[in-house]
Amino acid sequence: MNTFHTVNAKRLKQVALIIVISFFTALLVYSANTSSIAVFGTKDGPKAVFKGEKGVALTFNIGWGDEKAKPILEELKRMNVQSATFFLSGAWAERHPELVEQIVKQGYEIGNLGYAYSDYTDMEPEKIRQDILKADTIFKKLNVQEVKLLRSPTGHFDKETLKVADSLGLTLVHWSVDSKDWTNPGVDEIVENVGEAKKGDIILLHASDSAKQTEKALPEIIKELQSKGSFINVSDMISNGDAKSSLIQ
Repeated sequence: MNTFHTVNAKRLKQVALIIVISFFTALLVYSANTSSIAVFGTKDGPKAVFKGEKGVALTFNIGWGDEKAKPILEELKRMNVQSATFFLSGAWAERHPELVEQIVKQGYEIGNLGYAYSDYTDMEPEKIRQDILKADTIFKKLNVQEVKLLRSPTGHFDKETLKVADSLGLTLVHWSVDSKDWTNPGVDEIVENVGEAKKGDIILLHASDSAKQTEKALPEIIKELQSKGSFINVSDMISNGDAKSSLIQ
């Protein structure tokens, strides 16, 4: 009987020790993850950022159109939004140098959206590289220097896209909150979609002509997000952060 109790006591101590170790291991993992930048990536290769650890990042894609970008810029200025990131296609920037200049003057960051707004998952790596570099050449002609961020034009990317971006010294930026403004679901739904954002989120919006309701949704979006943290551009959001990854095949 005494032997039985001794064995059980030892067993209970072992179980208790395992539980304690497991608890602290889980706590360390949780702490590391909550202070990290969330990324997609290959196991040992380059990664695409989709979430940061501070602020809220408004990002706008512009691939085409002559009408929507300027009113959106004016609305951001009216609402005193001093930080945002605009991903521009090179073809659009080439046709609208005055709007590129306005984006820079308002203090917003510019990222590369490729040149021709093509799906990179349908392209060979060298073609992707050429498309990115063609856009970069346009930015340099427009005195936009040090473009360090890339967004895959259609939002689709794979490990080859990541490798090309990395070889060019670019960080591929996805998003964690999709406004779905390009589907024109109505101002209220756009605001509701973005209203889910939390600290560290990168929000996808559009300033192309296909997004007809974004301008009207912006005032409510901005008011909603101001309570969740300061607006910040993507580069500042992801600086000095450790990365965790989800595997991209």
